[in-house]
Amino acid sequence: MQQSPHTLRFDGWHEEIKAVVDNIAEVIVGKEEVVRLLLVALLANGHCLLEDVPGVGKTMLVRATAVTLGCEFKRIQFTPDLLPSDVSGISVYNQKSQAFEFRPGPIFGQIVLADEINRTSPKTQSALLEALEEHSVSADGVTYSLPQPFFVLATENPIEFEGTFPLPEAQLDRFLMKLNMGYPTAADEVDILGKQQVAHPITTLCPVTTPAQVLEWQKQVADVRVDVSVRQYIVSLVRSTRDHRSVYLGASPRASIALFKASQSLAFIVGRDYVVPDDVRALAPHVLAHRILLSADARLSGVDVERLIAELVANTPVPVLHGVRG
Repeated sequence: MQQSPHTLRFDGWHEEIKAVVDNIAEVIVGKEEVVRLLLVALLANGHCLLEDVPGVGKTMLVRATAVTLGCEFKRIQFTPDLLPSDVSGISVYNQKSQAFEFRPGPIFGQIVLADEINRTSPKTQSALLEALEEHSVSADGVTYSLPQPFFVLATENPIEFEGTFPLPEAQLDRFLMKLNMGYPTAADEVDILGKQQVAHPITTLCPVTTPAQVLEWQKQVADVRVDVSVRQYIVSLVRSTRDHRSVYLGASPRASIALFKASQSLAFIVGRDYVVPDDVRALAPHVLAHRILLSADARLSGVDVERLIAELVANTPVPVLHGVRG
């Protein structure tokens, strides 16, 4: 997995969140940073895009998260022939009542796995836009609210794989973060074999919290304090992506909002009620990388977007907070 230019700093723990991470780790071995980042997105009321090769545990990560949180799990397997109505739902005529009735699609879940989202057509991909942004689905002029909490984790294969449709910029921008699983270490892979000798550990995994508690955590995250100097730092960092010579399309104001909310969530997870610049620096690669389009010359020159963000993070002046610890 691509290393962050500034690694996550966990100088403390919200005890209940630590219990969630430890429970998921019973199934997902050696990927605690990915689990933490996923929870950052969930508690910030955002969504995640997970890109990696098949077989590294993307689907199992979502299932383990849903079980651990006690949430309803739904899976959408994206294929080239999938229709938008197969995702959102469809109205059917009921002969007894002589009226059309809406039958919800698999998007009506609390933890939704959008599996191999880049295997389907752009038309079907776009069916997720309203759900991701508004947490609702419209059909036949009626808007239906989605269950809460609502969290989508979409997986995709690298674009080098055959039969993929790259997600458009508008779709990518709806995902708060983009993550990579990466291959496990040799020791972790041996541990995985031992855990699955008799049965898969997901079969015995139990919830450690409830959907109501997740919603309460999301409310508490929104109350985490962000000093005005940190807000200015977030804006300066995001705006620097728009002025770089190698960037064709920089991060939008939606990226500033995403980085703001993700930083609040990370602070909450480590047990703080305020954001520090290190929270922003740690999350910047995961929040910004998928929102930046490099220029043609930069791509031909082999410019790497993660290294570009590391450069911007290093060059953006960091504010000094007075009167707070850390």
